[in-house]
Amino acid sequence: MKLKEALLGTAAAVMVLGASASAFAGEVLDKIMADKMLIVGTNSDYRPNSFLGDDNQLQGFDISVAKEVAKRMSVEVKFITPGWEVMTAGNWSGRWHMVIGSMTPTKSRAEILDFPAIYYFSPAVVAVHKNSSATKPSDLDGKVMGVVGSSTYHAYLEHRLEMDVVGAPEFTYDISPSEVKLYSDINEFDDLSVGDGVRMDGLIQSLSVVAQAVERGMPVKQIGDPVFYEPLGIATDKGDAELNAKIAEVVEQMRDDGTLAALSVKWHGVDLVTVK
Repeated sequence: MKLKEALLGTAAAVMVLGASASAFAGEVLDKIMADKMLIVGTNSDYRPNSFLGDDNQLQGFDISVAKEVAKRMSVEVKFITPGWEVMTAGNWSGRWHMVIGSMTPTKSRAEILDFPAIYYFSPAVVAVHKNSSATKPSDLDGKVMGVVGSSTYHAYLEHRLEMDVVGAPEFTYDISPSEVKLYSDINEFDDLSVGDGVRMDGLIQSLSVVAQAVERGMPVKQIGDPVFYEPLGIATDKGDAELNAKIAEVVEQMRDDGTLAALSVKWHGVDLVTVK
């Protein structure tokens, strides 16, 4: 069975959690359509998903997905970058309408957010300095690891990751670090680039982000196979069933007509939408 097929029920499953919080049903969608403006929360420096281009404008896979969603809703799009911890905390108070920022729809997050659509899947991999002698994740046992705080990678390194998503493949904890250093966005690559073991010994990030770092000439390399796979979803604040239904409809259209896969190939160099 394809990984995609196994996980397609994820969005519906996590939306059921806390589904009683529907007091504001339709309100957010109505505002978007009345203002003709979709406000999207996303990351500020998460290549190749969201980053500033030479024109000082956000670009990347997540940005392209958001623009296409807005286009199919016949509205304009505005991006804001409130910070990962803020986006995952919920209770946005209308400051933005949805997050398209490569967020994993875990059950704990689904208690405060809705995830109406899964739009791609990401392998999590381990990266080390190019001069490191490590060849597999377990070689980093007892070492210093860097990771984005409040991410699934952070939870994995602390052995508390609940990949509680419908159909998600099983995984094992292959690293027991002596220390976990926390970073914002993906600036952990800067510390890893200083040298093998100077500030850290390794990090965990998505396959595409590590590949992008290598392509940009950073002195890092991937080791071993992915340590786990995660589905990534569009998140909304609790309570607007009509908005969630519209997002699900639009993303399904984008998947069916090949738009999502094409955007993935453009930005990631591989189709992460129809992963087998």
